[in-house]
Order: sequence, then structure tokens, then C-alpha cells
Amino acid sequence: MRLSRFFIDAPLSIGQHALPEAQAHYISRVLRHGVGDAVQLFDGSGNEFLGELIEVGKKAVSVELRQCIAGQPESPLSIHLGQGLSRGERMDWAIQKATELGATEISPIVSERCEVRLKDERADKRMAHWRQVAISACEQCGRSVVPLIHPPISLNDWLAQIDAQLKLVLHPVAEPLESHAKPQSLAFLIGPEGGLNDAEVEQAKAQGFHAARLGPRVLRTETAPVVALSVAQQLWGDF
Repeated sequence: MRLSRFFIDAPLSIGQHALPEAQAHYISRVLRHGVGDAVQLFDGSGNEFLGELIEVGKKAVSVELRQCIAGQPESPLSIHLGQGLSRGERMDWAIQKATELGATEISPIVSERCEVRLKDERADKRMAHWRQVAISACEQCGRSVVPLIHPPISLNDWLAQIDAQLKLVLHPVAEPLESHAKPQSLAFLIGPEGGLNDAEVEQAKAQGFHAARLGPRVLRTETAPVVALSVAQQLWGDF
């Protein structure tokens, strides 16, 4: 039987810990765990902690951690996904699947055809929501490190600062991914729902990006990162 596994946003160590209220509520009221049940916690450091619940109340849950083990190894391929900012569930889906597929960093990109504009308080709420999407994906898939979710950034600024051994912009007319030599680090640029315009693709090329295609069909913005990261992990990563 698989252990219930939870992310704790604080450093963990062997010994007793009181869990944050959100996790305490979920463990006691939703999962209905009781004293003596085994749990597995991780804090994003790459380690996993095995322990047992020693107190379970409506608002307070405590655990005694008794063993620290190495977590799931990260892919040898470091991937920074620049994902065109899209509406609602499309962006959530892209972040969730990119996390499951081993992306190291994810940057929401604001380009000309983006239909979403986030500012101030709304942007902060979306950032917190996206991080929780990534955390939940890590809890589900067994990953021990949570990818870094960057604040939304303009395409110009992202292109100017991105650093990777191989930089690829997805385009329907280009060379396939396997035409490139194996990199240690990879940056993917994927357009929003309306795609990148020709000038933006050329701008990416001027910053060292190579156009790459995933096949004969044009993929939706939320489908493209799933396929791109899967192919990249198969060619150069841990698939």
C-alpha cells in the first residue's frame, strides 16, 4: 500500500513536527487518518521523511519523523519551460504536466497574442495557485523537488536572460528535436493560444534559439509542453 505523501513548506528533520493547518485539515478531515498511521513527507530538498502520526485532531496534527531517505532522483536534463500565458485550466494543465515530466523551472511568458494580463494582487494570487498546482503534482508523481515557478515575464525580458546549452522554440516548420546533440540544459519556448508571431520567432532565433517541431500536426498550447518534455526526456533525459 502506498503511503500518503505530503509536501511541507519548511525544512524537515528527524523528530516531532506539528503540521501546518492546511495539511492537518486534509489529513484528519478529508483522508481521516488516525494516530499510528504512517506518512511520508518531503520539503523540496530532495530528501523524503518517513514517520508516524502521533496526534490527530480537527485542527492540529503532529508527526514523528523517524527516517530520512534519498528522494526520487531528478532528471539529468535540466529543463526551463517558457510557456505562453494562457487562460485558466490550460495554464494549470501545462504547469501540472511539466512538473510531472521533470521541468526544473517554468516561466509564464507574456507575448503579443496572449489573452491574459496579470497585474499586482491578481498576479500574486495566480503565482500562489500555480505553485500549489506544482506541489500537488509532485505529491502525486513522487517527485522530491518542486520546480521553480517564476513570475510572469515579457518575452523580450525572458529571451534576454535565459541561459541554457540548447534553446528551442517550437514551430511547425523546423527540424525535429532529434536533429540536435544531447544537451545538459534545455530551454523550451512555447507560444500561447494564438501562437508566437513570425517576428517573435525570429527574435528568439536572434537570441540563440533553434526552431524545432514535434511532428506534422499543430498542437494546442497546453498539449505542446507535454509532448515536448516527453520527447526531450526520451532523447536526453531519464525516460
